[in-house]
Amino acid sequence: MTETMQEVLQAWQFFFSGIAFVLGTCIGSFLNVCIYRIPLELSVVTPRSHCPHCEKLIPWYLNIPLVSFLMLHGKCRNCGGRISPRYFLVELLVGVLFLLAWLKFDFFTGSTPLGLTPALTGALIPVYWLVVSGLVLGTFVDFEHLIIPDRVTLGGIAAGLVLSLLVPELHLTRSPLTALARAGIGLAAGWGSLWAVAVLGQFIFKKEAMGFGDVKLLGAIGAFFGWRAVLFTIVVSSFTGSIVGIALVATAGRKLQSRIPYGPYIALAALLWMYWGPALWDLYINLLTPGGPRLL
Repeated sequence: MTETMQEVLQAWQFFFSGIAFVLGTCIGSFLNVCIYRIPLELSVVTPRSHCPHCEKLIPWYLNIPLVSFLMLHGKCRNCGGRISPRYFLVELLVGVLFLLAWLKFDFFTGSTPLGLTPALTGALIPVYWLVVSGLVLGTFVDFEHLIIPDRVTLGGIAAGLVLSLLVPELHLTRSPLTALARAGIGLAAGWGSLWAVAVLGQFIFKKEAMGFGDVKLLGAIGAFFGWRAVLFTIVVSSFTGSIVGIALVATAGRKLQSRIPYGPYIALAALLWMYWGPALWDLYINLLTPGGPRLL
């Protein structure tokens, strides 16, 4: 390949990377609406976006992802009410995650940056974007309300099973039936493992030890990515959740019995799996058993 051709391909990759980021910020803007309205059982379609303080409709030119928040200094132009930084954070976060998903499949140079595990087909990119959207939505609702909407969990389970048939590469195979079987095993592993923990915890502590939304969320992750992702997610989410919980007890005066949302740590671990997990799995297996079985 000539140097000129490489430069052209890199320019196209840069252009489409920008498109992926911008698309992510737009989806993040919509997710902000969902995060606010779904727990209140409000329509996410109507009415149009409006200020939560003065309820004045926000015109389109003041509703541009990232730009409007910075331009208005985080305040409503009409009443001066403070706009939560969460709106900016979600838009930026989803933009970055969409970009990373795009970079997992390099159409032009055939390589992936940042050690991202390569996607086997470009058809996986919109699937990854769907997963990102669901996990971000569930995470921020759980942070604010200590619930994970069924639209994320049960909807994610249904979507994971259907998409496993349509895009079997999701489970590292080209056989739709094999992919569906792996999705079913992952669903059972995710749902069953946390369900057992929840039931056992309730029996021991005589109170709810884990929300059932977490059980369904891990089932959805298993349906999308299989049992290895479930195992990885349990280990990583337990570790990160424990670290954060201990830090909150030590620095914020939280009690050990305080309810702390577990869903965000499940989501974080699932995203790590989606972007880098298979490579981390291989590394872990090789450390335990040099020359042992690999993921692929």
